[in-house]
Order: sequence, then structure tokens, then C-alpha cells
Amino acid sequence: MSKKDSAGAAQILVYLNEKNRPFSAQDVFTNLQKQCGLGKTAVVKAMEQLAQEGKIQEKVYGKQKIYFADQSQFADVSDAELKKMDARIVEISTEVQTISQSCRQLDTELKELNSSLTTAEMKAQIQELQAECSGYRERLDEIKSAKNHVTPEERQKVYKERETYVKEWRKRKRLVTDMVGAILEGYPKSKKQFLEEAGIETDEDHKVTMPNI
Repeated sequence: MSKKDSAGAAQILVYLNEKNRPFSAQDVFTNLQKQCGLGKTAVVKAMEQLAQEGKIQEKVYGKQKIYFADQSQFADVSDAELKKMDARIVEISTEVQTISQSCRQLDTELKELNSSLTTAEMKAQIQELQAECSGYRERLDEIKSAKNHVTPEERQKVYKERETYVKEWRKRKRLVTDMVGAILEGYPKSKKQFLEEAGIETDEDHKVTMPNI
């Protein structure tokens, strides 16, 4: 075995002893690829060599080989210690859950901040709104200072004139309608033909609707 392979095998042994859990050769190759710099074939050979030397254990499940640390090097663990480890696992799991929830909240806050305006953008928008408000103030001042306002009396006069004209419009339309109706009783042609011959134009012809008073 070359020096590189020997160094890689030593790293694999340390890794398996530290993790103390089963791994396939593919798992070890993936996890230690950057550290060892060994190819998959070299990792397989190194693990087989370590197993032959008794430094690690090997189990075969069908076509799959699983490797793990030699358990004889570890001291026996009492039931009390196992219970203590289980309690610690629960404690760590709860802590992980709490941290994960906090991370999700922070991620949500980060997304909100990223979608918000920057300080420079807010300043630019404020200046734009201030300029717009200034323009509205100037326009309002011009309106207030104008001397040609319509007085309430003048406005009321216009409303009354409008009411008079609409009443007259309705009255004349009703008279014409009654006259045309009387003529059509003895007229041999249609109403449309009569209106065309008489040169009468209706509101409908000009798409005009009589307003409400």
C-alpha cells in the first residue's frame, strides 16, 4: 500500500471510530472524498484491508458490505448510561427543533427585508412624494386665490334653468309623440317611414337621453 493509501486508510479508521456507526464503502468515499483524496476503488481496498487486519468489522448483507468500528475497543455501557444518553438525545432533538423553528422565522424575516425598499430607494420615494405634494399645494392655493369662483346663488340659478329646460324638453317631446301617434292612425306606412318623410329627428337618432330633473 502506498503512503497515500496508508494515510487514507488511517483517516478512514479514525472516521469510523469517531462516528461508531455502520457505513458502506460508498458512504465513506462520499464523506471523506475531499479529506482523503482517494478514489472509490482505493477506499474499497483500504476498508477491506482494515477489515482483514481486524481494525474494523465487516458485515455482508446480500451484495452489500457494511463496515463499522471494532466494538471491542469501546468500554461496555451500563443501562444507566444508556438511559442518560437517551435523555440527552431527547434534549438535543428538542434543541434542534427549537433552532430549526428559529431559523425558519429568521428566513421569513430575511425574505421580507429583501423584498422591502432599501434606504436609498425610500429616500428617493419620499422626495418624489414630497414634490408631488408640493405640486398639489400650489394647485390648491391657485384654486383658493382665484376670483372667478361660482357663487352659490349663481349655481342655484343654473340648476333652476336646467330644470326649466328639461321640463320644456319633456313637454314638447310628449306633444310630438301624441301628434305622431294620431297621424299614424290613418297613415298607410310605418312610423319610421313617416318620420323620414316629415324630416323629424328623434333623441334616439342622436343617441341622446333625457336627463332626470
